Amino acid sequence: MTTPNAMASLLVTGGAGFIGANFVHYWLRQHPDDTLVVLDALTYAGNRSSLAGLEHHVNFTFVHGNICNTDKVIALLQQHRVDTIVHFAAESHVDRSIQGPDTFIQTNITGTHSLLKAARQVWIEVPALQKKAPLPYRFHHVSTDEVFGSLAADQPAFTEDTPYAPNSPYSASKAAADHLVRAYHQTYGLATTISRCSNNYGPYHYPEKLIPLTLTNILHNKAIPVFGDGQQIRDWLYVLDHVRAIEAILAQGKAGDTWNVGARCELTNMQLIYKLCLIMDQAFATRPQLRQRFAQATAAHAGNSAQLIRYVQDRPGHDRRYAMDPTKIEQELGFVASEPFDAGIVKTVDWFLDNEPWWCSAISQLA
Repeated sequence: MTTPNAMASLLVTGGAGFIGANFVHYWLRQHPDDTLVVLDALTYAGNRSSLAGLEHHVNFTFVHGNICNTDKVIALLQQHRVDTIVHFAAESHVDRSIQGPDTFIQTNITGTHSLLKAARQVWIEVPALQKKAPLPYRFHHVSTDEVFGSLAADQPAFTEDTPYAPNSPYSASKAAADHLVRAYHQTYGLATTISRCSNNYGPYHYPEKLIPLTLTNILHNKAIPVFGDGQQIRDWLYVLDHVRAIEAILAQGKAGDTWNVGARCELTNMQLIYKLCLIMDQAFATRPQLRQRFAQATAAHAGNSAQLIRYVQDRPGHDRRYAMDPTKIEQELGFVASEPFDAGIVKTVDWFLDNEPWWCSAISQLA
């Protein structure tokens, strides 16, 4: 794999999504000489405006297309002499996977296989036919802690050796994709790596997810829905920490290996929601323009956003707890999540308050 100091050519799938867009912005800041091609189908969670400001970057190219189109992927790998694929593209919302699992099977399993086939052909088969040694390359697959299923309150955090036990169509599709990536390394010698992350938060987070949904509902005086008793536990990771972890894996990670990425920051959903309510109440108190812009909402909950909390029926198969043990990536690659949650969540709220046109546009697409 290329080092951070060498010029590389990356294909980033799902680069207009939440984590992908953060990766793209970060990579072009830190590695401005690298070539970066984003391939995104711009489905509901892909937002072209998340890449605003990059259109004129000399080394940035956006391609509107589907990862299931293997021929298109092959053409991009060849045209841009891609040596690194960073695969974010996925359907990722558990509720949507319960309502309509077919799309998750198509994108997360068939789409991943399409990319693997393309990479194998361009990086392994063609050089072999032409009697050429392939350039160093890497296929990095971004997975999720949800492939491991659910933890009890007293169980230790997930490690890289935890058995898979997915409980939703979404997590099952990601687990299947993980297995395909591993199989292509074991069978064909494709240089692959896998990272499994805990819940991310930060800029460009899609508005139907818990944190942005809570924020935007408070602004519009809408109920904050809480599944079940709200005591589900998640491990929260600031998105730029996740991006830095992937950077470390690309630079130093051994092909065929996997890493868990987390921040050791476990919160119940209710703890998180109450934190968000408090931050929003403080924002209303200190931002006169915000009070004026959302005067109706401000008057309705009178500086006590927690009044909007409403308990709703729990989702089917709702995992109780996720927690990641990041010891391996800390010891092997020297990566440690550095953003404290209380600081990161304030940054996140500030970003949403300062970027209303972005989330308003995204919400309008949900309607």
